[in-house]
Amino acid sequence: MLKKQILWFHKWLGLLSGIIVFIVSITGCIYVFHDELKLQVYPEKYFTNTDSTLNRTPLPLSVLQADAQLALAKGEKISRVDLFPAKDRTWVFRASKTNENAVGHWAYYTYYKRVFVNPYTGEVQAVEDSKNEFFQLVLQLHMNLLLGKKVGSLVVGTATALFAVILLTGLVLWWPKKWKGKTLKRSFRFDFKVNRKRLNYDLHNILGIYALCFALLFALTGLVFAFPAVKKIYVNGFNSFSTVSSPTPNFGKIPFTPKRDNLLDTALNYALSQHPTADMMAIRLKPKEAIQDIQVRLNKDRSGVFVWYYFEKETGGIQNIKRSHSQPLGDRLSSMNYDLHVGSYGGIYTKIITFIMALVCASLPLTGFIIWLNKGKKKGKKKKLC
Repeated sequence: MLKKQILWFHKWLGLLSGIIVFIVSITGCIYVFHDELKLQVYPEKYFTNTDSTLNRTPLPLSVLQADAQLALAKGEKISRVDLFPAKDRTWVFRASKTNENAVGHWAYYTYYKRVFVNPYTGEVQAVEDSKNEFFQLVLQLHMNLLLGKKVGSLVVGTATALFAVILLTGLVLWWPKKWKGKTLKRSFRFDFKVNRKRLNYDLHNILGIYALCFALLFALTGLVFAFPAVKKIYVNGFNSFSTVSSPTPNFGKIPFTPKRDNLLDTALNYALSQHPTADMMAIRLKPKEAIQDIQVRLNKDRSGVFVWYYFEKETGGIQNIKRSHSQPLGDRLSSMNYDLHVGSYGGIYTKIITFIMALVCASLPLTGFIIWLNKGKKKGKKKKLC
């Protein structure tokens, strides 16, 4: 009796959320390799036109920012810089403005541009309308179904929560009555000699159980993105188990003279000198705040492995340095959330596994829907016979 109720629950939650789970899973498949694909599709944007073997020093960030700003329309302001210490890479200046209450992707973004600048010559190699760029549309479809943040995140987040429940109820429904013999074998192995209906049923059950752990990981990390309250609960929860003790800070000061030097130029030069082999650095421009930060991502495709510098604008003093390895457990997991979600935590092999598992997640609503249709047809035939 209990299993029938769980089946009813599993079925209707699947029918309610299935199309959203399918869209989110398929777009997730594409986005797993978006960094690699972008370099192949847009080499003219991401690689410099000049000889990368030349021993050059980048121009001051303030000069490059001014060059990038000139490439934008009036009223569009640069708010972030993504830069790469590698000699063959352009630096990316982002300008974006959003309306948090708007419904729909194109209403949510007032504008979103990326300006790709050669850091050694100041040449603007490309200006991208990121609002309509393919991979950005894939990301927004994945995150909010192109409905905008306020409505879309809620819809996707709710469907993701339902998906987690569906996975757990599916585990109960799959659980073998006997853990031996043919019963156990049929729970883990495909028999391609059976009819199409049975094969579809097995695809739903067996693929679902193989993907269960990864699917739950996708769901949990997705909920952290969708609902700040979920993030707060689990960060605080894991932090309570942490034994990390913070040392007494003694950060010192960068060689900065107010009124003579530009803080961002000096701070970036300092960060580059400390981490010449870093994969990338991100600077969110904060003209109205007293503290300016620079995030240094140390390893390729690993946003959770970083050093984060905080500089005082008035004095050039280093106000704080955050290192990923010295964070409390909850904060460390939060920093790794993106890496866990897209599978970059273990390099190319975990990304391939994540791609395959996301594809399996996309198949589950389809095979589940076919099971429901087949049962409906079966009931229809019984009524006709009566």
